[in-house]
Amino acid sequence: QVQLVESGGGLVQAGGSLRLSCVASGRTFSNYDMGWFRQAPGKERELVAQIDWSGVKAHYSNSVAGRSTISRDNAKNTMYLQMNSLKPEDTAVYYCAAREGNRAFGYWGQGTQVTVSP
Repeated sequence: QVQLVESGGGLVQAGGSLRLSCVASGRTFSNYDMGWFRQAPGKERELVAQIDWSGVKAHYSNSVAGRSTISRDNAKNTMYLQMNSLKPEDTAVYYCAAREGNRAFGYWGQGTQVTVSP
């Protein structure tokens, strides 16, 4: 089983940037495809970006495409989400998640709050 811990959230003004990190422990990090989800108050959890085990293939939701970059460093057991040109609607709790192969994302971090002020 893999354990995930996010960091890097905070309060930022619209137009600013943040880099979220997710550190994994417990199992071989490169065994897992990884993803970033977010959940805003009153809304469903949304997958915003995902990356395969090798770091070669990445996909983004329309809501963050062109403004965000997902990456991973398997040697450091860490995944990142660089978010630029942040908007108030990006305000949410951001979660990292892991999955094995084509299974559903089954391992979750505790979340990190991102708040974007107008």
